[in-house]
This record gives sequence, C-alpha cells and structure tokens, in this order.
Amino acid sequence: MNTQDFTQTGILESYALGLANKEEQEHIQLLAAGNREIANQLVDVEDGIRRYFDIESVTPPSEVREIIQLRADKKQKHTFDKTVRNDAKQFLEVEVNDTHIKVHKFWRPAFIAVFVLSKIFLIAGLYLYFKSASQQEEIVRLKQEIQNQQLK
Repeated sequence: MNTQDFTQTGILESYALGLANKEEQEHIQLLAAGNREIANQLVDVEDGIRRYFDIESVTPPSEVREIIQLRADKKQKHTFDKTVRNDAKQFLEVEVNDTHIKVHKFWRPAFIAVFVLSKIFLIAGLYLYFKSASQQEEIVRLKQEIQNQQLK
C-alpha cells in the first residue's frame, strides 16, 4: 500500500481519534517511524483535529462547573479518590442522580393515552375471562340438568 492509499483509507484519522485497534495502532506507529511523509501527515491530522475541537468547543455554564467542583470536593472528602490519570490529565467520574425521565412535552399525552388504554384492555380482559369462566360453569350445570331430565 503506497502512502497516498494509506492516507485515503482514514486509518490516520481513526488513530488520531483513538478509534484504531491495537493492530492498527502498532502498524501506524511502525509506518510513522519508518516513513517521514506518513509521520508528517499524522502530525497534520492531529493538529487539524486539535484545531477543530478548539474552535468548536463550547464553554459550559459556570453553574455546571460549580456543581461538578462541589461533587468532586464532596467525593474526595467522604470516599477514596477515584480520579483516573491519563497522560498527565485528570478525569473525574461523573454520576447522575436524577431519577426522573425527561421527555418532550408532546410525548406526555401519548404516554398517558397508552397507560389509560392498557388499563381499559386489562379490565376488559379480566371481565371476559371471568365471564367465560362463569359461562363454562353454566354449560356444565345445564348439561347435568339435561342428563338428569333424560334419566327420569
């Protein structure tokens, strides 16, 4: 595979984004060490991705930062430190304690209608079940009555 074919496959991009598997990572590292053109293209791809993320990044609201900081401080005081170090960067585990499902307001009537219909069908099913059971008992009673009349 020549250099142009190698760069057009997207393997360098997947490597730069961390999506390449172990075999691809080793292959790219070997090629970058042996081929200066591929090494330069890999640096260009990484710089392009870094620039894109720098331009498109959105600063979170200050309230979110304060909440995360409070949770991090509380977690460090009461439990052992669960921070993960990766390439001198520190990441905190984020837990969501929200127990409510949030859906768009237009879905609420649909969910209510499904709930009401399920209850209607449940009641109708139970009614028909008990009605059929009583009819079976009535059939058995009538058969016995007919047999008794025939025997007389």
